[in-house]
Amino acid sequence: MRKEPKKKVRETRIEYVVTKNGKHGSPHYEIVCGNSISYLGTATDLEKIDLTFLDPPFNQNKDYAHHDDNMPDEDYWQMMKTVCERTYHATSKGGAIYFMQREKNTEKVLTCLRETGWTLQNLIIWKKKTSAVPCTGRYGKHYQVIAYATKGERARVFNRLRISPPLPANYKHERENGMFVTDVWDDIRELTSGYFAGDEAIRTKSGERLHKQQSPIALLLRIILSSTNISDLVFDPFAGTGTTLIVAHQLGRNSLGIELDPKNVACIKERLANIRDADNIQRFYDDYRFTEDLQKIWGTKITSRKSLRKSNHAMIQYSYN
Repeated sequence: MRKEPKKKVRETRIEYVVTKNGKHGSPHYEIVCGNSISYLGTATDLEKIDLTFLDPPFNQNKDYAHHDDNMPDEDYWQMMKTVCERTYHATSKGGAIYFMQREKNTEKVLTCLRETGWTLQNLIIWKKKTSAVPCTGRYGKHYQVIAYATKGERARVFNRLRISPPLPANYKHERENGMFVTDVWDDIRELTSGYFAGDEAIRTKSGERLHKQQSPIALLLRIILSSTNISDLVFDPFAGTGTTLIVAHQLGRNSLGIELDPKNVACIKERLANIRDADNIQRFYDDYRFTEDLQKIWGTKITSRKSLRKSNHAMIQYSYN
């Protein structure tokens, strides 16, 4: 059987950078349309990163316009290793990385982090509040792994969050002070395909999902609250539709996102310029009300969406490698 020619992936030049300079203490964000490995390898003026959320394509032969998602396994994991290594060198001492992957790749994730200098702190199980994916010859898949690691033995920042999860049916009394977040996250719903993804899913005019692997606001909110303080720099090397930047911006964190697809970059710009009700993090504030010093971690509790929109116009700056 004749093999299909392998899709060529450009070692992409940086086509343009979208920036917004923070004024009067407001957060700064930067969106790069290009290749994360190229950018990390050439950016000499890169600020020190305090937190990275690494959620790459899973190499499952998905149809991406600007990425080959059917790479040889060895090439794919070499790419992941390069991203982890370059991110490590750009990260502040004690800074964190959260590397999300399929459960079957857990061993490779841990090896990748260990060989590039990171120190594993937790292997988080994100048990999605959705139906399990059926499998043949093994149990159905109901979770993804998120490896939380730091640059050095101790985290520079780790805020111990307390949540108020729904009361189990066999509990008669609510927990007076909530409970600490553990390494099993079973209270955050995945943005499933189709109608059940809800209003948070980004859709085209025809109703189709713009990006079927879009991460939920609640997931990034927990990660950023846990491992950063106000004004820290949050990095996403595979930014997708920009959920990491959306959450970081509302929490008063600076952010940097790199994304290959110009359509996704345009989506990120729009989401940052006009915060939707579905993207507004304030709906989750009460979930963390038992957390000590929550106001300090969260920042000013915004009551008006108008204040989020104001002065969010992004400047486009063209630069080429």
